Amino acid sequence: MNIAIIPARGGSKRIPRKNIRPFQGKAIIAYPIEAALESGVFSKVYVSSDDEEVGEVAKRYGASLLPLRPAKLSDDHTGTSAVMRYELSNLVKEQTDKSGTSLNRIDYCCCIYATTPLLTPDALQKAWEMLQSNQGLDYVFSAARFSFPIQRALLKSENGGVQAFDPQSIKKRSQDLPECFHDAGQFYFGKTDAWLQQNAVFSEKSEMLILPPHRVQDIDTPDDWEHAERLYRLLQQP
Repeated sequence: MNIAIIPARGGSKRIPRKNIRPFQGKAIIAYPIEAALESGVFSKVYVSSDDEEVGEVAKRYGASLLPLRPAKLSDDHTGTSAVMRYELSNLVKEQTDKSGTSLNRIDYCCCIYATTPLLTPDALQKAWEMLQSNQGLDYVFSAARFSFPIQRALLKSENGGVQAFDPQSIKKRSQDLPECFHDAGQFYFGKTDAWLQQNAVFSEKSEMLILPPHRVQDIDTPDDWEHAERLYRLLQQP
């Protein structure tokens, strides 16, 4: 079976209580929960948190709650992969009887970020189709194209001047430079074994689901939040 896990800790320094802050009329965590449920791809949609209030809000929108995770997995320095391995390991143990036989094998798990109001059920369905069509993949994750050639980036020098990030590329035409992409920060859909074995997400055994620019917005600052709300309102217009 497939499951989704949404990591959503209670703390956030730049945007207090970010994961349950109201976004266009409902808690922002409601959007990825609803997208995952509506996709029809997952047998269960779990929320992993260290905070009871976050859990209660998530439950109201249809998520299943995992036991509160330890504080050591909820600080500013803990990565998503560590949380996923911890939660998946526990879930796999729950699904295994005393003889070591899997009762209901978890084959794939999708990590979905809590602050992804632009995520759509269709994107999750497409990612699942990509995984099914290529059994050699470990992961499919959301990505987006850079709008400008990153090889022609500029740096500010110590004396206030400007220098090329890549002097070899700065004079080349845009069409002569390879297209580059970045992680869209919405989800990472992968094999359970790949998560547990700590296989790298960004590798030759992964594929990108390229999203359009209007469906991508990282939310780390108040300005990011406002921009995401503007995008969301525009997408809701007929």
